[in-house]
Amino acid sequence: MADWLGMFLESKAAEAGAAQNTLAAYRRDLEDFLGWCRAEGHAPRQMSAADIEGYLVFCDAAGLARATRARRLSAIKQYFRFAYEERLRADNPALQIAGPGRTKALPQVLSEAQVTRLLAGAGDVGRTAVVRLRNRCLLELLYATGMRVSELVSLPVAAARGDPQVLLIKGKGGKERIVPLSPDARALLQEWLVARDAAEEAARQEGLGPSSFLFPSRSKAGHMTRHRFYLLIKEIAVQAGISPALVSPHKLRHAFATHLLANGADLRAIQTLLGHADVATTEIYTHVLEKRLQELVLRHHPMAQD
Repeated sequence: MADWLGMFLESKAAEAGAAQNTLAAYRRDLEDFLGWCRAEGHAPRQMSAADIEGYLVFCDAAGLARATRARRLSAIKQYFRFAYEERLRADNPALQIAGPGRTKALPQVLSEAQVTRLLAGAGDVGRTAVVRLRNRCLLELLYATGMRVSELVSLPVAAARGDPQVLLIKGKGGKERIVPLSPDARALLQEWLVARDAAEEAARQEGLGPSSFLFPSRSKAGHMTRHRFYLLIKEIAVQAGISPALVSPHKLRHAFATHLLANGADLRAIQTLLGHADVATTEIYTHVLEKRLQELVLRHHPMAQD
């Protein structure tokens, strides 16, 4: 079972160009599934569709969310499809299994006023002026570009050199896209570069090597981690007087797309800026906007009043 999993992950990395975060998610889901298989005495070579459905029942009984169960089944389906295509099995037992589906809940969207408060609050969080400047730059870039948090924290410093009007982003699967920078984001980025380079020079004099990242840190990756940024944005939310439950890096990405759409941007352009492979993924923002407009009419139109 371990051999199959290793081969599957290598295939995903080589053929599909899956990112490290994607591979880690596959590994977690499949290790849980294979652990259950061992406990139940099932071997992947002999597993039937009923056995796989038994695992899904187990996940449901354990209280796992519908989205989690759907994601795990997706990983299992790809795992057995790989086994079939590589002739490790003569059939694919997961082929006809229907998943629980995903709930189509609309993403919560921060208002423009809330985002403004967050951007202002970022400048008040941090022990030193350099850290506070870094925090402002992080949030400004995230909202100005709609980047994924993993794309933001791993930005190479070379991408910001020369006062660029656009950033080249390397997204999922190694796909590249270009996103424009607002004047405020450009100015703050250049200000941060000066402070960052000064800190790098001080570190060099202490014998530390240079960093190739825009937001360097002493983590194993060499840059700020997604988890650290997640905690940071919660801290900024508290400083801004906004419930931390309403704020996350991905919700700023949602805000970027929804606010663009509300101000007349084309859906296809938003798809390109977000790096969505399918415009159907981007279309959820039209539903968010429709819901907000409906609430606006029901709240303010005189004929909607009882």
